[in-house]
Amino acid sequence: MSAVLPATAAARAPRRPASPLLHPAAKSVLFAASLLPFAWLLYGAIANTLGANPAEALIRATGDWTLRFLCLTLAITPLRQWLAQPGLARFRRMVGLFTFFYGVLHFLSYSWLDMGFDPAAIALDIPKRPFALVGFTALLLMVPLAATSFNRAIKALGAARWQMLHRLVYATALLAILHFFWMRAAKNNFAEVAVYAGVLAVLLGWRLLRRLRRQAESRLVPSPS
Repeated sequence: MSAVLPATAAARAPRRPASPLLHPAAKSVLFAASLLPFAWLLYGAIANTLGANPAEALIRATGDWTLRFLCLTLAITPLRQWLAQPGLARFRRMVGLFTFFYGVLHFLSYSWLDMGFDPAAIALDIPKRPFALVGFTALLLMVPLAATSFNRAIKALGAARWQMLHRLVYATALLAILHFFWMRAAKNNFAEVAVYAGVLAVLLGWRLLRRLRRQAESRLVPSPS
């Protein structure tokens, strides 16, 4: 009888509420929220509320949102561990795809509003301007990441090769911040660049320290005789 009581008490103990991150609607909410910047820019373009230079406003805003979503993508893993919220991992793929989405919008805005969708002019302009070349390279690096972000790709490549490929996101982040730096260098305005660079330094530095710690711990483990 006494052995049954603890089990009964445990069964009656209140269950911890499930994390809202695991709610079936959480992804839909994130999807809708991620589309809000696009909807706002689209409305601004139609209603002509983007200021005196709407072309520059669109190009700049889509670039800013690409960088913001890139920071969010890189922040998910550290936040998952710092906040003890494993459910955050569910959103990494979607946030990464929205990074690519806004990156494509940024390139299309440049191609249309600056280059008039002239392929020859675009092909000549990108190599001529370092900030454009760096930004275009960052976008190209995102293509295989977006194309292999699905479960079938993980199975086809194997987990190890898939993880190796997706480390391209680190190079993408460095190229993106360099692109932003060169864009602002013309106006000698580096305040926002410093903010994004600081965020990326923390996120990438955390990963580097974790890797170095793992390597140090593996050296301390005695090898089997």
